[in-house]
Amino acid sequence: MMRILCLLSLALAAAAAGAGEMVMIPAGDFLFGSDGLDAGADSREFGLNKPLYLDEHPQQKIRLDAFLIDRFEVTNADYRAFVVAENYWLPDPWRDNGFLLARPILEVADVPTLRRLAAETFHLDRDTRALDKNTLLDAIEARRLELENLPVSGVSWEDARRYCAWAGKRLPTEREWEKAARGTDGREFPWGDEWSIERVNAGRGEEFGVMPVGSLPAGRSPYGVEDMAGNVMEWVADWYRPYPGGEYVSKDYGERFRVVRGGGWGGVGHYVISHFYRAAYRFYLAPESRFDDLGFRCASDTR
Repeated sequence: MMRILCLLSLALAAAAAGAGEMVMIPAGDFLFGSDGLDAGADSREFGLNKPLYLDEHPQQKIRLDAFLIDRFEVTNADYRAFVVAENYWLPDPWRDNGFLLARPILEVADVPTLRRLAAETFHLDRDTRALDKNTLLDAIEARRLELENLPVSGVSWEDARRYCAWAGKRLPTEREWEKAARGTDGREFPWGDEWSIERVNAGRGEEFGVMPVGSLPAGRSPYGVEDMAGNVMEWVADWYRPYPGGEYVSKDYGERFRVVRGGGWGGVGHYVISHFYRAAYRFYLAPESRFDDLGFRCASDTR
């Protein structure tokens, strides 16, 4: 019953969400992977779960057909349309950040309850003790609407796959994701070869650390694709497997883990932080994983 009520409240609150603007990535060659080496043995020093670079070997020139990829990560508003249409499970962050509490729901609450929600759930940075009910509702609704354009997070690989299929799309492959992120010149980061914390959301947002999609246009890729470094990590279609010709052997290779790309908002608090936001960097998670800095974007064929 609670789930049905939540879905009804979503239906009342939901405006028609767009399917997401897409960018055409043209057919052609690009440099995929990396030949980098961990000369300073940083992976051991910092206790990382895998060596730096080795699962990206060998760097190779490959050719892809043209494809389309979402300009932005899938947002809460986008995903809400899917939840309502498919009667689908709710992402866990929505239970904590007030996204479900549309105004028709809040209007039945008394003023003390609204003040508590304003402070504890919506984290309004103002003194609400003197606000009347309508002013409180206006302030809460303004804050809730700010959540619309944040990337959806707390979704598993299957959740992401189902959303993409519902939208008439699919998850991008590793190769597609990397080409869209780095272009054809083999650059280290979507914006170029030099690390810049000003171009990436690595622990600088407000709501669970995430920022509205497209907040850092200086960090976009050569094709104009946004947030391919930072904000939320992104599921891609592939299992975590070695690249053809790679010599590194991992016990984690196979059909156990799915690849995620792009790095999340949380960052890593040590001197190799930039490593995790490189366009070639591969991370992997169990497909059922759901984290506050884990989301996705979709791709599709041009045909």
